[in-house]
Amino acid sequence: MGNLLKVLTCTDLEQEPNFFLDFENAQPTDAEREVWGQVDAVLKDSEGILDELQAYKGAGQEIREAIQNPSDEALQELAWAAVVPLVWKLKKFYEFSQRLEAALHSLLGALTSETYSDSTQHLEREQALAKQFAEILDFTLRFDELKMTNPAIQNDFSYYRRTLSRMRINNVPAELENEVNNELANRISLFYADATPMLKTLSDATTKFVSENKNLPIENTTDCLSTMASVCKVMLETPEYRGRFINESTVSFCLRVMVGVIILYDYVHPVGAFAKSSKIDMKGCIKVLKDQPPNSVEGLLNALRYTTKHLNDESTNKTIKSMLQ
Repeated sequence: MGNLLKVLTCTDLEQEPNFFLDFENAQPTDAEREVWGQVDAVLKDSEGILDELQAYKGAGQEIREAIQNPSDEALQELAWAAVVPLVWKLKKFYEFSQRLEAALHSLLGALTSETYSDSTQHLEREQALAKQFAEILDFTLRFDELKMTNPAIQNDFSYYRRTLSRMRINNVPAELENEVNNELANRISLFYADATPMLKTLSDATTKFVSENKNLPIENTTDCLSTMASVCKVMLETPEYRGRFINESTVSFCLRVMVGVIILYDYVHPVGAFAKSSKIDMKGCIKVLKDQPPNSVEGLLNALRYTTKHLNDESTNKTIKSMLQ
């Protein structure tokens, strides 16, 4: 209870962490190597998942023709043949979210342990793990942005489920039946029903991590998140740090990580990221976003507007609300 009160009543933004987190080249130390290896096995598949999602075209035309001509068996078979491989892909994406959840659990275990006295020391001395945490956040925001702009995903899966149900009634065998049984289909359906499914997976996983580790003070987790947000903000607004980025894409990576970690904090912290007691300088973070070319950050500003939990609470500072309008 004391730990929770401490989190709820902290009102000062402490001195911001001032160090360079090497998102481009951080390599694991011997102490980090075991967890790093587990997480790396998951992350190496992330770009392939994004490429497949970006290339996902859906079976809209085949489905429309099959629905408009219900008695035409050839069109029904064409639509089914088009949807089946797409369902394999959607299942693969969902299963990757489960692997990502397990990877996040391992990372949080390492980055919130009692090995170091505070989250700043953790992130500064375990840079390879901090980099992997950042890569998970970056992947999550990119995945959800692609998913939000692709309505075919839910349409394809809904058609698959309706058709499978009809086939069951008519005792027609389906080769996918053993792979996507009803229970798994329900879970996949729920996953894609969320506007930002990967972010929800991470938020739920972080909340679950906190509830399962009752012996660990909650601020170990919330401080890890707020410190990561602060590190990103400081690096973006400090020319000498920003000048050390080798790749131009690291700026947008850093921005996505900052926003992703704010959203996670908003879900996990008892009163969220926008409250006066929040350890995240929300005004500073929003200013950093607004200082970028407008077209490059609108999606990130929208993520803060529409996927956070506490922005519209009465306790949220009016200035912050107006900055996000």
